[in-house]
Amino acid sequence: MQNRRQILHLGAATAGLALSACASAAKGAAKSPEREDEHGGQREAEVSPGEDLMQEHGVLERVVIVYEAAALRIERSERLDASVVSKAAGIVRRFVEDYHERTEEKFVFPRLQAAGREQGLVTTLLRQHERGRQLTDEIARRASAGSSPELGQLLRSFGHMYRAHASREDTVAFPAFRSLLSAAEYAELGEQFEEREHQLLGQQGFEGAVAEVARLEAQLGIDDLATFTPP
Repeated sequence: MQNRRQILHLGAATAGLALSACASAAKGAAKSPEREDEHGGQREAEVSPGEDLMQEHGVLERVVIVYEAAALRIERSERLDASVVSKAAGIVRRFVEDYHERTEEKFVFPRLQAAGREQGLVTTLLRQHERGRQLTDEIARRASAGSSPELGQLLRSFGHMYRAHASREDTVAFPAFRSLLSAAEYAELGEQFEEREHQLLGQQGFEGAVAEVARLEAQLGIDDLATFTPP
């Protein structure tokens, strides 16, 4: 199973072939950040720690969309298989809380705190991590008993908090964190993130979580992105 870094490398290489015909016409184009391998050839740039974390936020966002679709069914008194919510909560527990958030708490937040950067934000983010875990416990408990208005309210609360939470991390916390590291330190951290992902999640890691969410989207009939396009 290819990891997300290998997949992005292959995608970038394919895109590079398609664009090479017009590259010579672009004057003053920025030099590619690709590095040379030991044979003098070009390697694709590694996915950075910030990119890793933001891709993982994409998994969280897709779970939030699943939660919102489930909440809407509850609010409309439509049939809902609550096991979909239980499975989504399992993804949150394993991938978001036990892996993604623990990575932030181990590598990102302590560095910001030590540097005196974004102290108030980090305090709030940590508090929301804790509240998120409580919400997941409550969601899993309610879902095990079936669909209910209380479950719908919990799903809405989870999405309301985490949309704001992830947006602040992407636009404030992660850029501030990046500014504290040298290029070499940042690259080394990327390797640590990859090792941690495989240790905690297995070889499928990120791709496995994406596949799990996709199956839940299909169960709810929200797997076709085109259906989200306004008329």
